[in-house]
Amino acid sequence: MIVTAGTPGTLAAKRATDTIPIVFASSGNPINTGLVSSLAQPGGNVTGFTISGPELEGRRLQLLRDTVSGLTDLAVLWNSANPGVDFLPLQAGANALALKLGPATDVRQIDDFGEAFSTIAAAKPHAMIVLADRFLLAHRTEIVNFASVNRLPTMYAYRAYVAAGGLMSYAPSDVDQFRHTAEYVDKILKGAKPAELPVQEPTKFELVINLKTAKALALTIPQALLSTADEVIE
Repeated sequence: MIVTAGTPGTLAAKRATDTIPIVFASSGNPINTGLVSSLAQPGGNVTGFTISGPELEGRRLQLLRDTVSGLTDLAVLWNSANPGVDFLPLQAGANALALKLGPATDVRQIDDFGEAFSTIAAAKPHAMIVLADRFLLAHRTEIVNFASVNRLPTMYAYRAYVAAGGLMSYAPSDVDQFRHTAEYVDKILKGAKPAELPVQEPTKFELVINLKTAKALALTIPQALLSTADEVIE
């Protein structure tokens, strides 16, 4: 049995074996990346749980717009080398909310951060969104520090950013994802076939807000958001 988190690692495991069962705890778009044939019938030795739910990116943008008064221009930090990252849902969400995305800076390796940060700082956007990617997550300290220095309210795809000082995140619950992953592992070890276990989309999402960061940015978080937040870091 192999358990993975993230699209790149899952793809690497799939390339290594087509017989050992693989369960991924998180993946951006398992169909587009070729991990499975369909969500309902994965059809191979791989199954698991996605981190992409219907309208997820639109919801993140809505929460950010509710927080940042007058938001129109939004910078994007992403990693196009991650095959699980899909830019189209973000663009659709921005169009629905009349938000302008740009600059959309692509960070594929450590050396790309300097240029990306300079490009965003020069554009002076009202806020920023960081798309889900494990490489970017590993460099959350640098990203959060950049957002802080440039006073950029930022929406993140992982709670860990907010714990590191980022403003807010809206994402599937890691605990819930891994709990369900353990259930699939148990079923497979008892004889179930990955090909017959449907890939599931997230059902539990968590809004996390760092109130200390909001105060540093001179932002007043709407009471409606605070009352619905799953966690408020002070």
